[in-house]
Amino acid sequence: MHARLRAGTKSSVKLINSIKSCFCSSSSSSSCKPELNESHFMVPSRKNMSQLLKLKPPLIPLNQLLALTITQSFTSDLHLTHSLIHCYLSCNCIATARYLFDYCCYLNSPPTLLWNLMIRAYSKLIDSSESIVLFKKMVLGFCCPDKYTFTFVMTSCSRQMSVVCGQSVHAVVIKIGYEFDLYVGNSLINLYCVFVRMGDAQNVFDGMLERDVFSWTSLVGGYAKHGEIDRACEIFGLMPSYNEVSWTVMISGFVGSGRYVEALRYFHDMLCYDGNMKPNEAVLVCALSACAHLGALDHGKWIHSYINEFRIYVSSNISTALIDMYAKCGKIDCASQVFYELSRPDVQNFTSMITGFSNHGLGKHGLRVFNQMLAKQVKPNEITILGVLNGCSHAGLVEEGSSIFFNMESLWGIVPKLEHYGCYVDLLGRAGYLERAFRAVKNMPMEPDIVIWRALLSACRVHRDVKLGEIIINHIEQLDYSKHDGGAVLLSNLYASLGRWDGVAQVRKVMGVRTNNFSIGCSWIEVNGVVHEFRVADKLHPQILEIRDKLSEILSRLRIEGYITNTIPVLFDLTEEEKEQAMAWHSEKLAIAFGLMSTEPGTSIRIVKNLRTCEDCHTALKAISKVFSREIIVRDRTRFHTFQDGNCLCNDYW
Repeated sequence: MHARLRAGTKSSVKLINSIKSCFCSSSSSSSCKPELNESHFMVPSRKNMSQLLKLKPPLIPLNQLLALTITQSFTSDLHLTHSLIHCYLSCNCIATARYLFDYCCYLNSPPTLLWNLMIRAYSKLIDSSESIVLFKKMVLGFCCPDKYTFTFVMTSCSRQMSVVCGQSVHAVVIKIGYEFDLYVGNSLINLYCVFVRMGDAQNVFDGMLERDVFSWTSLVGGYAKHGEIDRACEIFGLMPSYNEVSWTVMISGFVGSGRYVEALRYFHDMLCYDGNMKPNEAVLVCALSACAHLGALDHGKWIHSYINEFRIYVSSNISTALIDMYAKCGKIDCASQVFYELSRPDVQNFTSMITGFSNHGLGKHGLRVFNQMLAKQVKPNEITILGVLNGCSHAGLVEEGSSIFFNMESLWGIVPKLEHYGCYVDLLGRAGYLERAFRAVKNMPMEPDIVIWRALLSACRVHRDVKLGEIIINHIEQLDYSKHDGGAVLLSNLYASLGRWDGVAQVRKVMGVRTNNFSIGCSWIEVNGVVHEFRVADKLHPQILEIRDKLSEILSRLRIEGYITNTIPVLFDLTEEEKEQAMAWHSEKLAIAFGLMSTEPGTSIRIVKNLRTCEDCHTALKAISKVFSREIIVRDRTRFHTFQDGNCLCNDYW
């Protein structure tokens, strides 16, 4: 092998001079590297080679050193080969490092340290299966793994999503006697949490003789990530100490579980726990996300001020979260300010701004930002196109939206998915092009799901197209709509609007006990920094009796001004009086009543709602904005409504 590698190589002197020039040029600006002199280059000894490798040379001189090592027959020197492997891994040349490692295996079994270097390098790759292969070779070659080996190979098992391999490694851990090692235990907990084997993770944790903050945090994160947030809270409360990762795990767990109020409470607890502990990017993004979901503008503005006060670096993720927070809290002007202050907005920033405009019904503004994005040669992604199409849908920009939909693949290489077809059908349906929308559904390259039919059915209900509605109902009835609460509710809604109470009863009979699983109307309002939650016909709020009295007073005053309750959305066959009573206790009406009795006259009221605003509430809120001279901003499931002087900026197009 040496003879083959020597063939065609230059003389040692020429190689050394070349290496010297490379080192001198690459290290001339660095004062921390040791001074090189002629003694390093005159004699190609093992010692001189080792000194050169300690300088961590860049790739070109490193290749020359490798050639010199081969020509001078230094490859049998394990220490020198070890240094070369380490340097190649530092240069991310894992293939060359592996070649040298395999040659070491050919000469003799490498030490554990060298195995660990290679296993660790492969464990960092997306496809880290080779790390597991090396571990098997190591064990079969009678080289004893140490605690570092196990931590690296278990990382690979997690990446490869192989719980069987992980369990095999765990068996070797027990056999060799590392089951009580702190770092190995932490790796095992993390491994089992990845595969939702929380019982196994808990057993490892309980069996550990020593635990640190990472042991606790890994277990808490496992429970939180997989939806057992109450169990995560319980363990978090038992922790002897916390670090920023611990808080991040809990706060993100609350956000992931939809418990946004608790997420904000834990965020403030984190800041109070240790004044020197600064929130990291992940915590700030989660806290801003919680504010966005709740519409908690005061909290969001405070976090923004905190970021500015402590000069926290505003990354792309943080700026995107700020834009999203302001947009979802109804302050699209503040979202625009954050966006236009960015020096080089990326695709996430553009997408967040476009989506914000779209949700506010400002489709033309969203299109303008989209064109700015294209002018800056920032390529849109799938979510960007969804945002633009959604904006066109809410603004009635049929031709603009159709052009983007039909050209998205040819211009930007984005193949339309089911979600894009859903936006396109919604665009046509809202504008009243029902037959055209129906043809689009029938010509889709994939099978339409319940969401597509639901969008078209909603358009039929809005435009009172009974004939097409009946056809769509037949299509929906062929699906297992009992698994889709939203579709069943909309189907009941259409039957009710047509007065077909037998159809309503039939849908609810098919749903059976699942009728209790329908999404319950829920609204949130922030008053003096406190977020209050209201549900339909709420009885739990501590001031509910006062709120109901206030709401009755409001509705009475509205009726004097000409407001008439719209009872069409009621999905039960009730008397007209009973229907009016049912409509009166909708969650946003209760929230508005609380806002009117808890805020100063003339101030804006902001509401966040988890469902789509019904026609009656929309009419009532327009009347309230005029009678009580208030600006009312409501964010429902699909968009924003801004009520002023008896009108809504959506122009009743939603």
